[in-house]
Formats: sequence, C-alpha cells, structure tokens
Amino acid sequence: MRKSNIGEWSGILVYVECRKEKVHPVGRELIGEASRLAEELGAAVYAVAAGSGLDDIPSQLAGCPLEKLYLYETEDEYTPIVYEKIIAGCIEKLKPSIVLIGGTYEGRALAPRLAVAFESGLTADCTSLEIDTEGNLIQIRPAFGGNVMASIVTAHSRPQFATVRPGVMEPVFEDSLREPVIVRELVNLTDERFKVLEVKEAEGGDSITEQNILVVAGRGVRKKEDLEMLRELSELLGGKLASSRALVEKGWMSPQEQIGLSGNAVSPQYMITCGVSGTVQFMAGMKQTKNIIAINEDPTARIFEIAHYPVCGDLYEIVPELIERLKTQKGDDFTGIQI
Repeated sequence: MRKSNIGEWSGILVYVECRKEKVHPVGRELIGEASRLAEELGAAVYAVAAGSGLDDIPSQLAGCPLEKLYLYETEDEYTPIVYEKIIAGCIEKLKPSIVLIGGTYEGRALAPRLAVAFESGLTADCTSLEIDTEGNLIQIRPAFGGNVMASIVTAHSRPQFATVRPGVMEPVFEDSLREPVIVRELVNLTDERFKVLEVKEAEGGDSITEQNILVVAGRGVRKKEDLEMLRELSELLGGKLASSRALVEKGWMSPQEQIGLSGNAVSPQYMITCGVSGTVQFMAGMKQTKNIIAINEDPTARIFEIAHYPVCGDLYEIVPELIERLKTQKGDDFTGIQI
C-alpha cells in the first residue's frame, strides 16, 4: 500500500465481525473501547462490516456512538484474501489512525494481512489500550509468560492495528442518540484459488465462555482426583468447572477449560477461584467478571487484588463446607451462603 503522512490519518475504525447475519459480541466491546479512546483524541469512531445479509446489522449496533457504519455486501463466505481487499479498501478511503479488530479466529487471520498491506505494526491480544501525549495508541499486553506488561507504540506508521480478545473489554451500552451514516457497497470480489462449500458452527453450548457461574481450579489443587470436589461445587451452583494454566499443563484439565490469554476470556456473573494465585496472564482473561470470590491460603496472592470477596484459607476446608451448605439449601440462589 502507498504510505502517506501520519497527519493525514485520524479517527478509529472498528472491524465488526458478522456471521449468519449476527454481530459477534466482540464488535460492541471494541466500539465501547474505541469511544473511550476517541474522547481523549477528539476523534470520530467508525465501524465496518462485510458479508451477506447485512440489513439487520445497523439495528444490532443501535445506541453505539458511531459516526459512520460501512457495510460491504458480498455473497462469498469469509476468506482472508477477499476480506483483506474489502477492509483495506475501506481503510484507504477513510484513513483511520487506529484500527481495532477482534482476536477471534477470523480476526487473527485478517489483522496480520492488513498490517502487512499497510506496512504498519500490529499488537495481538491487547488487554488494555491507552493514548500517549503524542496521540499514539499505547497497546498493552502481557509478555514473557505474563511476567511483564509490555507497552507497545506504533509511532512511525499508520494505521495502528491492534486485536483484542472477546470478553476483555467492556461492551458499549445503548446510550447514544446519534444515528450513524450508513454507507452501503456491493462487492464482487472472489478468491478463485479455493471456494468455501459449507460452514458448520462448532457445538459450544457448554463452553466456559457462555457460563454465568464458574468455579476455577488452580495450582493449589493437590491431586487430580480433588477436581471432583470442585466439579461438584460447580454443578451445585449451576455452573461449570474451569482451570488456570497450571492444571492444563499438568494434563488434569483440557485447554478448552483454561482461562487466560493462552486460553479463554470469560466474563461470568460469579466466579469462585480455588487455589488460584492470579498471574497477569490469568487475570487478563477474566477481568470483566462481575463478582469474584477468591479462596487461597497465601495472603499475598495477587488474585486478592481484584477479588470482591477475598477468602484467605484452605480450600480443602472451605469447599467441603460450601458443598454441605448448598446441599441443605433449597433453590439455586446461593447469594445468601456465608463463607
């Protein structure tokens, strides 16, 4: 792509991923973050979506503080090459200073291609975004196994590309009275090298990302057999058992059950962590959780810094007591249980 003066680029563009005429939740999360950043920059927020059946997309984004919404109608299913051309064309036309893309399977394939096309930088899986005094985007993410928080700046090229995983940012709520300008275009681009014949959605109804209640097992669990105790607690609460990275590395839990940057980002209503120390990598994947109950013997455990209800004690004494109280309590409302 032809490079131009940095001063010519302004505003924030959010790529809104759509599948089967529905907006992926990460789209509203990114628009919410973009609106916060735009206030500091005094800039506008734009969104772009591509695919078939986009007529309902504006209503799904109702209330979002958007200046313009670009809709590129195409009959083809998502392919990185075709979508790169579509979104690159929008970027060339709009010249946004910042482009935010969801860290989904689709976004992870698309974002690097766009960054290469514009000869610019890309930071993947950001956990936080800020603006520096020069108006550059500070892209913050854990590094070196979560032991360091790296602040990355793309100072000499535009746009500045960043991906953010679903569940990391707070979604925007319907609080804007502004009606965005809708720009519709019909696209006839194809990738003749291959054709998508069929798309099947993976069964994910039991995923930890969709649960309102999670019990999380950490390094403090002594034996694999002890996980059954925590699984029983999660089932009594109507939730699911999840894990920190430590138990996945031991082979006790599956990667699909892991919370963290190398696992899943979750945002349940309630979470009970059992023996979880609270690494940066883990906490980046659950910081939007509404109510965190943390059980740990170590009073200096980092998880206590973000826990709403810190419990310093032995999980092997506390969890069996919780199970017994839940068994004797009628109904599924556990908010009255005293730890």
